[in-house]
This record gives sequence, C-alpha cells and structure tokens, in this order.
Amino acid sequence: MIPARLAAAALAATAAFALLPAAAAQAALHDTGLHDPAFHGTAPLDYVALGDSYSSGTGTRDYFDEECRRSAKAYPQLLADGLGAELDFAACSGASTADLLATQLGSLDTETDLVTVTIGGNDIEWARAIKACITPLLNCIDDIEASEVLVQTELPGLLDGAYGAIADRAPNADVYVLGYPHLFNGERACGALRQPNVEEQLRMNEAADRLAEVLQNKAEEHDFTYVDVRESFAGHAICDDVAYLNGLTYPTGESYHPNVLGHLDGYYPAVARALA
Repeated sequence: MIPARLAAAALAATAAFALLPAAAAQAALHDTGLHDPAFHGTAPLDYVALGDSYSSGTGTRDYFDEECRRSAKAYPQLLADGLGAELDFAACSGASTADLLATQLGSLDTETDLVTVTIGGNDIEWARAIKACITPLLNCIDDIEASEVLVQTELPGLLDGAYGAIADRAPNADVYVLGYPHLFNGERACGALRQPNVEEQLRMNEAADRLAEVLQNKAEEHDFTYVDVRESFAGHAICDDVAYLNGLTYPTGESYHPNVLGHLDGYYPAVARALA
C-alpha cells in the first residue's frame, strides 16, 4: 500500500508542478525528496496505468508509442515520476473494457502497489455522439441519448467485469478509477471549426454526469477509489481562455482530449490529491 508520507510528498510536488515552468518543476520534484531511495524502502512502487486515450495521453501531440498514443506528458508518467515509481504504461488509445481485459492486465500481480484506470467512454459510443454534434445541420440529441442508454444498461456490467479482473490479478493494489471531465463550458461555440451549439454542449455535459455517477458507484462497489476530475477542469473547458482540452483540431484524433495542461494541471493534481 502507498505510505502516507509518500502520498503527501507527491501532493507537494504536484503544487510545485502547477506553479513552475517544466524545467523548474522537475527540479522541484527532486527537492521534495521523492527520488531519495530512503523514501521508498528497498524497492520502488510498482505502478500499472490502465485504460483508454484519456490515460494514454492522446491529445498531448507528443508520443513515445504512436500505436497507442502513449505520452510522457500524460498523467501516469507524471505521477510515476513524482512518486519515483516503476511504471508499466499499458493504457492505449481507443481501448474499451474488452480491450483492457484482453491486452492490458498482463503486468498485474500480487506485487502491484498502485493501479490507475480510465475506461468506459469507448463502450458507450461517445465518439459517435461527438461526431454527430459537430456535423453541420445534424441534430445530435438522439445520439447523446443513445449513449446515455448504454451508460445505464450496458456499462455497469462491463465495468464489473473489468474491475473484477483488476482486483483478482492485483489483490494488494490501491486502485484509482479516474473519471472524465466536462468537455464544454455550455456558454458559447468558438473557433473557425464547427463546435456543438449551447444546447448540445449542455446535454453532453449532462451525459458526462450520468457516466460519472455509474463509474463512481461501480468503483466503490469494488472498493476502488473514484477520482472525479470535473472540478479540476472547471473553467478550463473547450473555448475557455485557458483550455485543458482540445476542441475540433487536426489531426482529428487529437480532438476532444486533454492537452498537455489537461494532464499537468487537471488529471495529475486530481489523482495526487486522492493519493494524499
């Protein structure tokens, strides 16, 4: 299990990261003592990052693994660096619960200390709803409602299967289920490219709330910790002055995902607070 003093130090490092330029923040991490071997005992924490594009780092535009769009700027790498942990980065862009079960659990075992996971967005056809909402002259409310039906009827069972497998393979790990942010501020469309109108934005945020409720309930049923990131992203949605999320952009695969700031100042602080 994660020592309390280590978690507290990680939170202090997070604050330094949020306030300083990248190079200075890296130095601040070392100043906290997180990289001192005495902090960790005889071996570093064994950390496995599972999930979809919101964990892999899609949207940061800087990947060491192009196939899965894994990024050193994604929150799992930031967290591993802050904790001085040994990271197995299994999260992959486009992953569903079935993909997680089939390809991402190989590194989990009784020695695993920490697991983070984002999963579920690709199981509810959310990308289809977003595509409909950015298509001119197409009303996307029906597509949003179709995703909501999947959230209520299909996703709970899929999460039971995924979370149960994680618990079975890593019975001694602390597992943190991270949610998804609101994409839109619900106030205005912006930019030269098509964005959903205000009504569509508000309905998509409502659907995200329903997804969050199911994710949290299922996480708690499996004795996992749910990390709600909506507050961390508040005021930093698409079209806000300092956005933590990409809008419709090119390449299109980068669209509607957290950018570098979204991982550094959104996801990373949220999970660090949960660890503390």
